[in-house]
Amino acid sequence: MREIKSKKNNPFKKIFIKICRIFGVELIDQSNFSIPTSNKSINETLSMPGKNSITLPMGKVDITRPVKSLNIILRTCMSVNMLTQSKNRIFEKDKEQYTKRTLISLIKSVDCAKDIFKEVKFKIHVIDHNSSKKQINDIKTILERSNLSFEILNLKFEEFSNLIENTNEEKKEVTNNQKSNMSNIHQSLVLSKEICEDLTYFVEDDYIHEKNSLTEMLFTYEKIASLTKKELIICPTDYPFLYSQSEGTRIFLGDKKHWRQVDQTLCTFLTSKEIIERYWDQIISMCKFEHYPFEKPLHNIYKKELCISPIPSLALHFTNVNSIYGLSPNVDWKRLWDENSN
Repeated sequence: MREIKSKKNNPFKKIFIKICRIFGVELIDQSNFSIPTSNKSINETLSMPGKNSITLPMGKVDITRPVKSLNIILRTCMSVNMLTQSKNRIFEKDKEQYTKRTLISLIKSVDCAKDIFKEVKFKIHVIDHNSSKKQINDIKTILERSNLSFEILNLKFEEFSNLIENTNEEKKEVTNNQKSNMSNIHQSLVLSKEICEDLTYFVEDDYIHEKNSLTEMLFTYEKIASLTKKELIICPTDYPFLYSQSEGTRIFLGDKKHWRQVDQTLCTFLTSKEIIERYWDQIISMCKFEHYPFEKPLHNIYKKELCISPIPSLALHFTNVNSIYGLSPNVDWKRLWDENSN
């Protein structure tokens, strides 16, 4: 990028700006923090989806890996409060409150992303197990108000649970709640492989998102994939447990966030169809045998493929306040909760 200072009554300014637009050169007027070639302030989003990523003062990255579509697969189960813990979640509400706020936050985030990523196709899929008819109708009502493309599916529990080994890696019996979780992940992966053209975002129903979450994730995916020439995995959550170790990492610059390489996540993540197909057997093994930790197959993939998470978090895992797998640091938890009430 080149810098120019604003000069009043400069007869050549308009002509110069037009020429710069033709050749794709961005000009910065540092006297008033504007970019005359784009008619934007430097505090606005300067990147253009599918074309370039612009971060001041780092300049421009040409996008060679544009995003074509995003399918969001939300796994819900409002009949179970906590999968493996007896402790209450922060705010101590019924599970459906966390599920509804997760969905509402996702819809807001999709709406925000759609305004910018106009060529990207978005669709929300809900795979539910054992929620009541009223709860499902409430979810349907929320989705219908959104004007987004969506579908609500029932978990094929018997079909997938029959594939699960009854004893886990710790030689303990696998619980019915865990079998339900594993079956839902399995069905989500199968759905992704069958219908998704490009990116899939797999989400658990207790992750409340910032409004700009998906916009930042898509911009970052395009930028980092274009720079590395490789597909990647994005986790939207800055988990507390990631700070319990002092291992080295790599730092990346997204659109508005810093991102760091991580080697562990839970089961909420975004990735591409190519990654899913490349590691299909490894990922599916997580749904047939309960490893310890449960996400071990994912962690093994992260040894070969880049996985990144944001600092600070773009989505909060609303579990118990003391859980190392829960609430991210340096984020206003109450604000996010209140902003996504039904």
